[in-house]
Amino acid sequence: MHLPLNDLIVGFGPISAFTQILFHSPINVQLILGFHGGSKSRAFSTGTRKKDGPPLRTSAEQEPRVNGRGERRANHSAPRNSLDQWRRGASDRPLQSESSSTICYRENRGSLNHNTSPYKLLATATDRHTDRQTMASLSMSALLKTRGCLQRSSSLCGAVLTGRTARARYRAACRRVPVTRQGSVLYYSSSSSSSGPDVAQSLWAVYNDTRKKTEDLIPEICKNAVNPDTIFANNEMSLGDIEIYGFDYDYTLAFYSSQLHTLIFNIARDLLIAEHRYPEGLREYEYVPNFAVRGLHYDVQKALLMKIDAFHYIQLGTVYRGLHPVPDEEVIAMYDGCHVPLENMSDFYGKSSHGYTLKQFMDIFSLPEMTLLSCVNDFFMRHNIDYEPVHLYKDVKAAIRDVHVKGIMYRAVEADIDRYICYGEQSHAVLKKLAEDGKKMFLITNSPLDFVSVLRDISPPNDKTSDVTDPTADLHQTAELFYRDRGMNYIVGKDWRDLFDVVIVQADKPGFFNDRRKPFRRVTDKGVLLWDRIHRLEKGQIYKQGNLYEFLRLTGWRGSKVLYFGDHIYSDLADLTLRHGWRTGAIIPELRKEIKIMNTEQYVHMMSWVQALTGLIECMQVNRDPVSQAVVQEWIKERDNMRSQSKDIFNAQFGSLFRTYHNPTYFSRRLARFADIYMPSISCLLNYDFQHTFFPRRTPLQHEAPLGPNHGSRPHQD
Repeated sequence: MHLPLNDLIVGFGPISAFTQILFHSPINVQLILGFHGGSKSRAFSTGTRKKDGPPLRTSAEQEPRVNGRGERRANHSAPRNSLDQWRRGASDRPLQSESSSTICYRENRGSLNHNTSPYKLLATATDRHTDRQTMASLSMSALLKTRGCLQRSSSLCGAVLTGRTARARYRAACRRVPVTRQGSVLYYSSSSSSSGPDVAQSLWAVYNDTRKKTEDLIPEICKNAVNPDTIFANNEMSLGDIEIYGFDYDYTLAFYSSQLHTLIFNIARDLLIAEHRYPEGLREYEYVPNFAVRGLHYDVQKALLMKIDAFHYIQLGTVYRGLHPVPDEEVIAMYDGCHVPLENMSDFYGKSSHGYTLKQFMDIFSLPEMTLLSCVNDFFMRHNIDYEPVHLYKDVKAAIRDVHVKGIMYRAVEADIDRYICYGEQSHAVLKKLAEDGKKMFLITNSPLDFVSVLRDISPPNDKTSDVTDPTADLHQTAELFYRDRGMNYIVGKDWRDLFDVVIVQADKPGFFNDRRKPFRRVTDKGVLLWDRIHRLEKGQIYKQGNLYEFLRLTGWRGSKVLYFGDHIYSDLADLTLRHGWRTGAIIPELRKEIKIMNTEQYVHMMSWVQALTGLIECMQVNRDPVSQAVVQEWIKERDNMRSQSKDIFNAQFGSLFRTYHNPTYFSRRLARFADIYMPSISCLLNYDFQHTFFPRRTPLQHEAPLGPNHGSRPHQD
């Protein structure tokens, strides 16, 4: 059997191929459907001839028609004898002892030019009482009048067909379907007349041929690598409509080194020991950088960390208790399957509506928290210590919160800014480009002012022995260490305030977007909060807290003219897109790494073959004889193994941030809902002018046929 790799790779089956013919889409497979009863037997082309009948001949093998100048001319008509090839293939073969339904797939080799008479393709359905010889004697008109034909054809196409529309689509298909020469044919039947060895041999011949064709496509597929600096669209959006640009600070304008996560982990671990009286043995645990990925769920009551897909199903093989995976059988027993009920999941905004059940970690800063939870669980299990998982979760959450709220992390970063913050040359370039184009800009961040900007210029103390990472260190004793440029001064420069029309710190997002009670307060350069009422938001000034409704009233910036960038899907983007109609851009730093992996030949080869193998399994599963089923089961095992390998390429424990094998993750579902565009960093804006329109790729829905061999948009190139 020769299936088109376009169909196999994108996962479309033979019915989709049939629909392509009737809806004028190009296809490289010829389909003849005949319905003669309820048997499951099938005939497949594999490129060689079998003893039970000659191969079907193509109209391309007949004498071509010529014009008066002796040149070939295209045959755009569908004459009465257009069924000759089908009749010969049907009448020359002996009828089987039982009624059967036959699908013949025939390989195309060596495309001919457009002047050659096109292939005559026809998909027909007849009443079960009409035998093959009767059908073979019918003309096209008579065949279309056969009882049940149009009804079954309409059902397959998903459209109501009449005799006229069927002929019109047939003629259009003849004009548009690529003309190719057919090779020889082997008819494999899974009926009782076929022997076991012949069946298995034929199936493995299909397998080997499909694999070879897939491997031949790899070099061409690798040429279409995705540019990691592309901006990807979930929703159509034109930068020409955007007049105001807003930004978060952490992981949007400021990017941190991986050492910051180690710092957060160590400080929170020590806080558990010092303030929550956890065992000293926890100090033996160090941060594991590649253990967790963003977007995971944590079952607070069962102390399990896991990945869940967009349909609330747990991805088996990604459930961890402590630092060790939980067997699939145990997971299925605990959850009575793999589905997580809606009431156990977080609400639309990522918060649990039924107490502490399943918590989703969406923040990049949550990676140390997930690792610390797993390490503490692992310690208790290793030492057979009985504990309450809910208390453990609350204590770890409180320790992580204190790292931020008490300013311990901020002081450590400010003391060694070169170690923790990546220099933001490209962020500066983006802001300058926007300013030069006359765009208005604002900054809304939860970070405190002394982390975002310099409050004062203090000389370093003589005694440099104080440890800013010590959670018990006095804030006033260590304040003198902050003598260097910090935050935006370090990333953009001392004139960074001139670029922004409004700057808001400690905004308390997401409450900032829906709580009307908190007014703005102006902050002086020395950090003093003023008590006067705010009548307007002035450029060059810094404000604290406030709320979005007051922000909209004072600025007049509303609706789709505003584009806001942030890294947290819920806290930064959800309310803006759902309640206020702003356009939103998600910053996903992990995206660049995943794209680079997907561009490798190893990944392309693996996923292309997984898709091709999936197509084979889908088509061959209808053969219910034991030999065929045994072969298909071997293919299924190979597919499962390769999908596990593809997961490990991204992360050995949890796989890709965006996929659970083939389904989108729960994270991807929220990203698609709340972000109009997404990208690895705002530096991607440098690749586009401010009149550019971002179009989402039109990918086929499951009931739609592909619109062409390349139905996705190409990545932007400079």
